Amino acid sequence: MQNLFIYQLFRDPLFFGHYILIIIGSIVIHELAHGVAAISQGDDTPTISGHITPNPIVHMGWTSIIFLCVSGMAWGLMPVTPAKFRHARWSDIAVSLAGPVSNLILGAVAVVLAVMGARSGASMINEQFCLMAAQINFSLFALNMLPVPPLDGFHVYSQLFPKLKALETPEISMFLMFAIFSIPAVGLGIRVVSSTLVATIISFLS
Repeated sequence: MQNLFIYQLFRDPLFFGHYILIIIGSIVIHELAHGVAAISQGDDTPTISGHITPNPIVHMGWTSIIFLCVSGMAWGLMPVTPAKFRHARWSDIAVSLAGPVSNLILGAVAVVLAVMGARSGASMINEQFCLMAAQINFSLFALNMLPVPPLDGFHVYSQLFPKLKALETPEISMFLMFAIFSIPAVGLGIRVVSSTLVATIISFLS
């Protein structure tokens, strides 16, 4: 029980608050990116359903937010209707990529802000917060690009390689998601990708 994320609230309340804020903000932007991309591809479902909003409760729901506070993990949802897309394959790829790409951009911006803060000594820029935001967003990018249903990466790869769609069943999806969070090597790989992206951008800006 002591390993539950919520205990961070008592051990390090600043870290807990920053983490929750970054995750919620990142998921909201991720889902909005999906929605905007879907609209650009002819699908008005995000607008009709009221999901073009910065309200995290709309995108995540209380269950996801509470689960985030307890376990450190959360999820979001952007309703789309692929049947309304202009192009069955390429529109789906564009909409699926929009979310992870938004996290990639957020991570890059966060690293740039951290470097700017370090160089200028600007008190308004919290370097540690920015680097934390970068690590989280790059991790979300790497996670979501895995070719595992129901992650965004699976929608991209299954459109490019249609035979993969046979894996999109509730049973297989549940098993693969369980495997992702159970196999240490997967988490290590995601952290390596995230750290490498941060280090690469810092090196580029040096």
